[in-house]
Amino acid sequence: MKDFTLLAVFTFPHEYAILRLLFDQEGIRYVFQNETMIGVFPFYSNALGGIKLKVHKEDLQRSKEILESLDDTSTPLRIV
Repeated sequence: MKDFTLLAVFTFPHEYAILRLLFDQEGIRYVFQNETMIGVFPFYSNALGGIKLKVHKEDLQRSKEILESLDDTSTPLRIV
């Protein structure tokens, strides 16, 4: 875990479902800390500090680009 850097924090698992798929497609190494605990006890999210997305240092730049592309309102994200 020493080679992983905190990239984002989420409150609930549904907030990063698309992000996980995009990271898997790109082959980005990542881990979600506290995911299982908050999945079982959702109201513990604030107490645990949320679900922390940590990305490998070598994949940090590409993962930031993907995360920022999801905030781009010029191209709507369509889920079919």
